[in-house]
Amino acid sequence: MLRGWIIEALVALGGSGTVVDVARHIWENHETELRASGDLFYKWQYEMRWVGRSLVEDKIIIKQSRPRLWILR
Repeated sequence: MLRGWIIEALVALGGSGTVVDVARHIWENHETELRASGDLFYKWQYEMRWVGRSLVEDKIIIKQSRPRLWILR
């Protein structure tokens, strides 16, 4: 779920965005699903960062440190 939403957000943001940009996009487009997700609702932003890390490890996105961006490959 979050993996697809992160990729969706980055596509919508033109291929790159900050963690805040990605979180905002996910909230604006998936608030209903998040509210209905049980415990994930209380930790989705934390989980989103871990999923982002796995996307970096899988070479799907690049993490740029200055400015802090996630960039689709």
